[in-house]
Amino acid sequence: MKIEILGVGCPKCKQLTANAEIAVKELNINAEISKVTDIGKITEYDVMITPAVVVDGVVVSTGKVLSKDEIKEILVK
Repeated sequence: MKIEILGVGCPKCKQLTANAEIAVKELNINAEISKVTDIGKITEYDVMITPAVVVDGVVVSTGKVLSKDEIKEILVK
């Protein structure tokens, strides 16, 4: 599983990344978490509001900081 956090490095993006890392650890799943800060790559996903979460190439959230529990719900689907 590949999880990408899209954002330019703002505090909200950092919190979202931390929440994703906790969710993955608590679910004990094998997932690669990466940060995408390049505006060109972010717009390739048609994301206009960050932070955003992409799971396996699919945008699952934009414009808000998901809690670890919200991320866990997305990952187990």
